Amino acid sequence: MECVKIGLLVLLALFAGQTESATDTKVVCYYDSQAYNRPGNGKFDLNFLDPALQFCTHLIYGYAGIKEENFNIAPLDESLDINKQNYKHIVELKRRFPGLRVLLSVGGNRDVSGEGSEKNLKYRTLLESVETRLAFINSAHNLVKTYGFDGLDLAWEFPETKPRKIRNKISSWFVNLKHKIAGESITDEKAEEHKEQFIALVREFKNAFRHDGILLTLSQLPNVNGTVYYDPRQIAPNVDFVTVQAFDYRNPARNPKELDYPGPLYELPVVDEGRKFDENADYQIRYWLNQGLPANKLLLGIPTYGRAWKLNEDSGFTGVPPVAADGAADPGPYSNEAGLLSYPEICNKIANQKEIKAGYLGKLRKVNDPTKRYEEENRYWNVSDVTKRFGTYAYRLPDQNGENGIWVGFEDPDTVGNKAAYAKAKGLGGIAVLDITLDDFRGTCVSDNFPLLRAAKYRL
Repeated sequence: MECVKIGLLVLLALFAGQTESATDTKVVCYYDSQAYNRPGNGKFDLNFLDPALQFCTHLIYGYAGIKEENFNIAPLDESLDINKQNYKHIVELKRRFPGLRVLLSVGGNRDVSGEGSEKNLKYRTLLESVETRLAFINSAHNLVKTYGFDGLDLAWEFPETKPRKIRNKISSWFVNLKHKIAGESITDEKAEEHKEQFIALVREFKNAFRHDGILLTLSQLPNVNGTVYYDPRQIAPNVDFVTVQAFDYRNPARNPKELDYPGPLYELPVVDEGRKFDENADYQIRYWLNQGLPANKLLLGIPTYGRAWKLNEDSGFTGVPPVAADGAADPGPYSNEAGLLSYPEICNKIANQKEIKAGYLGKLRKVNDPTKRYEEENRYWNVSDVTKRFGTYAYRLPDQNGENGIWVGFEDPDTVGNKAAYAKAKGLGGIAVLDITLDDFRGTCVSDNFPLLRAAKYRL
C-alpha cells in the first residue's frame, strides 16, 4: 500500500511539472495600434482584444520610435497613444487577464526615415556611443514605468539584406563573376562594430531594468541578417526571449517582378539560382540555437497576412512559384496596403472556390485555348500545402484583357498549426503571432474569431 502511495505521489509530481512546463510555453501576440485607423471592417478597436487575450501570454504593443535630435524613445502616434490614452487602456487589460504581460515595442519597420543606405540611420548612430545609448535607455525606462508596461521589445531597424533575383545558370555565372571582380554591395560598412555595440546596448538595458523586474525582449525583423547583427551567445543572458520573424523573404516591395513563397518553413527546392538556403524559418531557428541561445528563449514568429502580386500574360497558367509578376496587387479594403492582404481579405476570396493540393498540379489541364482559360475568369484556385513545408497560396488568372490576375501566398489554420507544431518539436519557448489585428478578428470566415491564433495555440 505504501508503494502505491509513493507511486501516486511521483505521478502527481510529474504531472505538476508537466503543467508548469506547459504554462511556460509562450504565445506572444503582437498588436499594431495603427489598426485603429484602418477603414471599414479593418478597424480594430480595443474591445476586439478580449477574445484574443485568452490565448496570449504576452501582448506586444507596436510601435514606438526614436527621436533623431536626442535619441529618446517617443510614441509614433501621440494622439492615439497618449491623448486617447491607448497606452493606459492597453495596460489596464491586465486587470481582466492577470497572467498577461504587456510590452512596448520600438522600431518594427514603422519608424522609417531616410532612403538607401541612410534609411533608419538613427538606429545605427544611436549604438555608436555610450551617451546616446544611455539617453535612449533612460527615456525608455521612464516611459515603460510611467505607463505600467511590463517590458520593452527591441524590434531594431538594422539594414535589410539585398533582394535576390531568381536567375538561370548563365545569368548567375555572370553575377558571381561580377561579385568576384567588384565585390558584393555593402549595406553597412560598420556592421561588425554595430553588432558589438548592440550587445552593449542589450547588456546596459538589462542592468537598468533588472531592479524593477522589467522584461527585455528582441524581435529579429524580416530580412535582417542575423549572422551579421546578432551574437546569440552574448545576447542570451540579457534578454527574456527572442522572436524570429521568419517571413517576408519574398514580397512585392523587394521582388516586384517575380513572386515566390513569402514565408516557407523549410528550404525551397532549387530552381536555377536565387532561392537561397537561409530564406526559411528552419534555417533561422537553427542559427540561433546553434549559436548559443537557449531553446526556451527562442520564439518562432508567424504572420497573419499574405503577400500578393499582380499576374500578367507572362505568369503562366499553373500558379506554381516562382512566377513572373507585375508588381504589388491592389490594396485590400481592410488592410489598405498594396501587396498585403489580411487573412479575412484572403479567406473571403477563396471561400467555396476550387481547392487543389500542392504536388498534384501536374493533373491540372494545360489551358492553351483562351476561350477555355477565361470561362472561369473570376475563379480563385486555392492550393493547400500537403508537404507542410512551404505554405499555402491562391491565385486568379488574368482576364481576356490581361488584367485582374492575382497571386497571394499566406498562412491558413493548417500551416499556422504546422509552424506551431515545429516550435513544439524543437523545444522552443513558444510562438509569436504577427499580428492579431490582421487575423479574422470579426469571425467573417468561420464561426470563431481569430482562427489563426486559435490554430497556433491548440497545436502547442
